[in-house]
Amino acid sequence: MPNSKRGRPIQYDPDTALARARDVFWASGFAASSLDALSAATGMNRPSLFNAFGDKEALYIATLERYRDDSAAALREMLSGNRPVRAELTAVYAKSIDLYLAAPEAAQGCLLIGTASVEAVQRPEIREILGKSLTLFTAILEERFRKAITTGEIERSADAATCAGLASAVLHSLAVRARAGEKRAELEKLARNTVALLCGPGKKKVSG
Repeated sequence: MPNSKRGRPIQYDPDTALARARDVFWASGFAASSLDALSAATGMNRPSLFNAFGDKEALYIATLERYRDDSAAALREMLSGNRPVRAELTAVYAKSIDLYLAAPEAAQGCLLIGTASVEAVQRPEIREILGKSLTLFTAILEERFRKAITTGEIERSADAATCAGLASAVLHSLAVRARAGEKRAELEKLARNTVALLCGPGKKKVSG
């Protein structure tokens, strides 16, 4: 009797495969991530991996795009305007620091900042994704700052684009500093000072 399983396509969950490939790239970078490591992580042999995602660079780009989309969605949710801008920006930095320091062995920082920036010089498509991703994150921040200025949470003389650019730059700096081994307390101090600079000192406690 013929084997009824013969010729069936290999079943895989693309979301799970991308997440596992992302973790390999995040830990080792694009160049150092071998096809064997990616195959082992995803549970897919090389032909299946190539058929599903293309070559190694195409797989890496797919992980960057998924990371960008997920990050943008999370940023929009945290900067919804349902809370004061100070509280929302504080939450963005806190969540980011948690993510950057999450790896048990050594802080991995941000996938885009930590790995794509290395490849951007020689690989135009990766450079384009990195640039557009950073522009997207800054635009989301600018939209929230613009609303905060309109509602009077921030001084009306403030410039939303400048505030967003500074907030975004600090976000990237936190990722690099985390990967360089800076302690959580120092990262949190930078985040607090940035929030105070952009949103004002906040309410003082009344003694007595």
